[in-house]
Amino acid sequence: MFARTLTACAALALVAAPAHAALKKGATAPEFVAKGAQAGKPVTFDLKRALKKGPVVLYFFPAAFTPGCNIEAAAFAQAIPDFKKAGATVIGLTMGNIDQLADFSSKHCAGQFPVAAATNAIKAEYDVDLKKPDGSSTGWTDRTTYVISKKGKVVLAYTAMKPEEHITNSLAAVRSLKGK
Repeated sequence: MFARTLTACAALALVAAPAHAALKKGATAPEFVAKGAQAGKPVTFDLKRALKKGPVVLYFFPAAFTPGCNIEAAAFAQAIPDFKKAGATVIGLTMGNIDQLADFSSKHCAGQFPVAAATNAIKAEYDVDLKKPDGSSTGWTDRTTYVISKKGKVVLAYTAMKPEEHITNSLAAVRSLKGK
């Protein structure tokens, strides 16, 4: 099962058409509630409730236990102290292998932040449907990161299949909100 998922994700990364986040800077982020896991335990993430505490870094990833997603989750986990210092909450959302989120939250997220299952509605509202070159859906979520201000406004929308810059870009956006 894991080998098939790994192969599928690698193939999708190579053939998926580049996407651009539909929610632009200044747009109101759609509210949602999603079930997931943190440190292997079930959690429910409520965006409206999280925004009461400060900005939210909402990152979508294709599938748990795939190379790029493992790298991205580990990098976000390592940067959690910096995000917390800046007053931000981080959450990852996916439509790929949601049955493995509890294990993924412990292993690759190091229990530092929740990962949850995106619904079709969330995927559509945030326009993160990973597309094939012909424009049809893969059924998975694209690698897109949104930074949402405490007021519920998008301050960063970043889409790229390579995970490395998602952390640096989102942390810079969160830090730019300090005092605003």
